[in-house]
Amino acid sequence: MLIAGFPAGAWGTNCYLVAPAAGEECVIVDPGHRAAPGVEEAIAKHRLKPVAVVLTHGHIDHVASVVPVCGAHGVPAWLHPRDRYMLSDPEKALGARIGAPLLGELTVGEPDDLRDLTDGAALELAGLTFTVAHAPGHTEGSVTFRLPERADIPSVLFSGDLLFAGSIGRTDLPGGDHAAILRSLARVCLPLDDSTVVLSGHGPQTTIGRERATNPYLAGLTGPDTAPDTAGGTQPPRQGM
Repeated sequence: MLIAGFPAGAWGTNCYLVAPAAGEECVIVDPGHRAAPGVEEAIAKHRLKPVAVVLTHGHIDHVASVVPVCGAHGVPAWLHPRDRYMLSDPEKALGARIGAPLLGELTVGEPDDLRDLTDGAALELAGLTFTVAHAPGHTEGSVTFRLPERADIPSVLFSGDLLFAGSIGRTDLPGGDHAAILRSLARVCLPLDDSTVVLSGHGPQTTIGRERATNPYLAGLTGPDTAPDTAGGTQPPRQGM
């Protein structure tokens, strides 16, 4: 399996291109601010053919390039309906003004073909199966995408701004909910095998095992029905827009 990832734009948001191998169809995950040039570079380098864009949530740092990328390749995008409003009104999603210089760089609006994500859906795209888990807390429509284990390749979780190396997504923006993100972490992440590779929306990759052992926000989370309102330990700053 081929996964080409790079940080893009003012917020350093990770964009990923996922394919069974070089020279095949691919899926683009979270083409954010200024991501289009990097997407085109990866497509050319690995001889890929995009067939879809999938979005972990609607914040502008993850979706700013969805319209031009989808338009350039004539592909659909997938987003949870609870975050759909963010495409047309990114400042409402942040509860603050982005700023005229930066906003002028953004293509605001929906791609021509925008489809809804649902919890538990299995998207068959580019010869791969992306299992969707609704994971509210950072935003109401946040989701993760998981690729199953294959031969000697571990399972991969595209966690968006749910889980990071050593941290979790912030919950102080409109639609954020601290108790909800803890429940999502317990329901979506804790049941996964320790070997599962976590590719986050920001920062370096990690594994479920590493986060289970060291992430202070996961301390005290034992299962989907027992998530406390607060996590224990000394807590580093939360990440994401």
